[in-house]
Amino acid sequence: MELLDGKLISEKIKVEIAKEAADYLAQSGRKPHLVAILVGSDGGSETYVASKIKNCEKVGFKSSLIRYDDTISELELLEKIRTLNQDKDVDGLIVQLPLPKHIDPEKVTEEIDHKKDVDGFHPINLGRMMRNLPCFIPATPYGILLLLQEYKIDTTGMHCVVVGRSNIVGSPMSILMARNQKVGNCTVTLTHSKTKNLKEQVLQADIIIAAIGKKNFITADMVKNGAIVIDVGINREISTETKSGYKLFGDVDFKNVAPKSSFITPVPGGVGLMTIVGLLKNTLASAKKEIYR
Repeated sequence: MELLDGKLISEKIKVEIAKEAADYLAQSGRKPHLVAILVGSDGGSETYVASKIKNCEKVGFKSSLIRYDDTISELELLEKIRTLNQDKDVDGLIVQLPLPKHIDPEKVTEEIDHKKDVDGFHPINLGRMMRNLPCFIPATPYGILLLLQEYKIDTTGMHCVVVGRSNIVGSPMSILMARNQKVGNCTVTLTHSKTKNLKEQVLQADIIIAAIGKKNFITADMVKNGAIVIDVGINREISTETKSGYKLFGDVDFKNVAPKSSFITPVPGGVGLMTIVGLLKNTLASAKKEIYR
């Protein structure tokens, strides 16, 4: 078993991003600029946004955090997004999910200019991704592709089973793994909580991508020997063992699955860190006008 070390690879790629950002600053006189909007005070969202801002600073990006109470109206939030869409100093714009119940996340996602949608959630980016056209790839799937690429894993001809069908990870991941690309060329099965004989489906996988949002959902009896296991899950539980007061668990029972795997990602220290890298690479590409000119 070999660990797919998101910490090691993310740090390596961030050094490369920092060099590109420095070159861009020297040529253009400005830094790539990411703006994050945070509504409310959800603990997980606070942590994720703080990490994004910190990593922007680390690679030499400009970053801005706009905070709103959870009482903000949907209209006011949409108007702010429209203003940022028009701001030429803003290269990337993200609105941290989840949002309060009175705000429609689909409206928010669609309001963001797809040319600044560095999370890769806008329907235009998802549609272009499906057609294999230049676009911003959703940050988590992008990070997974980069991780597999850095470890030089040849996925051609493999059977990839994706567990979870969200628009953020599962569905785009299934499309990306089937594409005729360096990391791809798989036969893909997209499964979810309503899939019949789910265990049997997962047992056939050469690559398992678990993104169902349930602690330790993938157990050892669902994994064949030698499988590559990518754990996207981040499940927070209150804990007295850590300073933060909570502990993270993946969707994979790491302790029992790892001995059967050829490669596996840890939680934490795996896909989550690569998601940040995907976001940073998208933001840099936006500043350099590499996707949409």
